[in-house]
Amino acid sequence: MGATSTHQPQVSGPLAIALRIAIVALTLVTAQIHLTLGGPMFTLNAIGYATLAAALVLPGPIARVRWLTRYALIGFTAVTIAGWLAFGARFDLAYIDKAIEAVLITLVLVESWVIDGGPVAVARRAQRDVAALLG
Repeated sequence: MGATSTHQPQVSGPLAIALRIAIVALTLVTAQIHLTLGGPMFTLNAIGYATLAAALVLPGPIARVRWLTRYALIGFTAVTIAGWLAFGARFDLAYIDKAIEAVLITLVLVESWVIDGGPVAVARRAQRDVAALLG
């Protein structure tokens, strides 16, 4: 048995599928917005969002740690919002993008509850995974 959890929740049912589609779509929209802003920081941000969107749908080994991808997306999005609050320019597209990112965080949290049982269940699973890894 590997160090990662064997728990592999499946996206099934209309709610779970709709959530996944909405999350991936919003992630790609905010990636596109950042890409259009130009400059290395925005380009890297767009690449980060696109990579996380892909990780949410790719099959294979990454599917076993999809819960981690969800929380990485939440963290990445929260840091993006915090960076904008601290240093970002205030223009219409920026406000639209921050609204998209706020909805994105909300939907990812909802998906975590629907698929993984919420943050407490995820924390327990992570604790078991770390314990298995450490022996």
